[in-house]
Amino acid sequence: MRLSFRVCGNVQGVGYRWFVKEAAGRHTVAGWVRNAPDGSVEGEAQGGVPALDGFLKEIKTGHPWARVEETETQEMLDKESSEKDFHIKPTV
Repeated sequence: MRLSFRVCGNVQGVGYRWFVKEAAGRHTVAGWVRNAPDGSVEGEAQGGVPALDGFLKEIKTGHPWARVEETETQEMLDKESSEKDFHIKPTV
């Protein structure tokens, strides 16, 4: 399964993208993350349902310096990728 996610709040300038990358590694999730121009962090994640559930739960609650105010996720039905790693993309 592949999904897109957006995390809003105080999530830029606190190491949040690196935290998301590490969480993806712990949950064996592939994909990417980047800062968005509106101050949020966005990305895509791919993996099994249990892995994605654990990953999303962690990125919503686990970072000690971020303040997550809102999260959005959307399943991507038409897109499967052969990505094997999780990486940080440049800010848009």
